[in-house]
Amino acid sequence: MNKDVMKTGTTTVGLVCKDGIILGADRRASAGYMVADKRAKKIIKVNDEMALTIAGLVSDAQLLSKVIKAQLKLLEIRKGKKSTVKQAANLLAGLVYGNIRRMSMIQSIVGFLLGGKDEKGFHLYNIGIDGSLSKMEDYVCDGSGMMFATGVLEANYKKNMSVDDGVKLAVQVLNAAMQRDIATGNGIDILTITKEGVQFVLRKELETKIHM
Repeated sequence: MNKDVMKTGTTTVGLVCKDGIILGADRRASAGYMVADKRAKKIIKVNDEMALTIAGLVSDAQLLSKVIKAQLKLLEIRKGKKSTVKQAANLLAGLVYGNIRRMSMIQSIVGFLLGGKDEKGFHLYNIGIDGSLSKMEDYVCDGSGMMFATGVLEANYKKNMSVDDGVKLAVQVLNAAMQRDIATGNGIDILTITKEGVQFVLRKELETKIHM
């Protein structure tokens, strides 16, 4: 399967908690009505303080993720200090904006959720497929399963909830999407960004085979 035409068709979620940020995503990558990859990595660690989720065309998402990691590292070397989450979000939004407006036989469609921490606290941004940038004060979903995920968040999200409660809610959100969205499934990954930094707290693959 050509990864240039593979789409994640995904559900990703970001939560703002009182003591950190949570990012979550499923593992299914699709090509039309076919499951092209059951172990797709849709949460990417940018550095020790930031991470992002991807939704859209796999090749573009992978390239832009590599570019933003390299750009932030270069800026850190040149300036002698790390970029803020806002600066990283603006840089990534600019990359997406330029990418989708470039003439190509395969249109670039990629959205990101970027979470991180800096001296000013914890931050969560939504970078749309058009390069738009929005700072989220509570939660955000992206991908084909966002309609199902948003309903769960609307009913259960609480302001100033703990990271532990947020992880449980993220699992609920992704489970709801996997039950109803055909492009979401095969497992989940949950990552937290706290004062200790970026770390995966849950990586679970779903068993879909029937054994006799």
